[in-house]
Amino acid sequence: MAGEGGGALSELYQRSKRLLLKTRDDLERVERLEFSSSAGAIGSSELSVAVRRDISQIQALCSEMDGLWRSVASKPQRDLWKRKVEQVAEEADSLRESLDRYMQRQQRRMQEAQERTELLGRANGESSHVLRIFDEEAQAMQSARNSSRMLEEASATGAAILAKYSEQRERLKGAQRKALDVLNTLGLSNSVLRIIERRNRVDQWIKYAGMILTFVIVIAFLRWVR
Repeated sequence: MAGEGGGALSELYQRSKRLLLKTRDDLERVERLEFSSSAGAIGSSELSVAVRRDISQIQALCSEMDGLWRSVASKPQRDLWKRKVEQVAEEADSLRESLDRYMQRQQRRMQEAQERTELLGRANGESSHVLRIFDEEAQAMQSARNSSRMLEEASATGAAILAKYSEQRERLKGAQRKALDVLNTLGLSNSVLRIIERRNRVDQWIKYAGMILTFVIVIAFLRWVR
């Protein structure tokens, strides 16, 4: 009786191992087809059903073997078969968990696809409005870039004008000093020198007024372009 039980247990164990190997290969194929085309997705769905059926069959074999290994007379043999059956059951549980994770990913992917389809359906009615908003934003960005370029050019022009005025002022100062030296050398009267100095002050005020006017024009232009 024990020999017959051992023979049946060995046969069931070999069947379970072959089925485990087949199920593992099929599950790997399912996971490879997961991100393939629509036809591949259909094939993976059909294959996942077969994988779940094979896992259920392996667990049924484990239940049968669980009743048989307990009837083995030899304790060492009984302990050995216990470990073998538990190992098969653990591998079957691992395959089921992997398949469950795959099914969850598929369900989540289908839900996301449905949400995208609904979103695109709503977006079709609003596409013209969205395009108009994008066009307005693009025009605003182009206008901002043009204004920025104009501001830079105006700032550079103002800086160049101020630099020229500064250079001219230094030249005028030098000319004034030379003229005064010449006049002093010629021995002109103090009244003539005062008239010249007064005229120089008036020229300086004219220069300063011109610089201020130029600065005001540049500021006004910058505010206008903004």
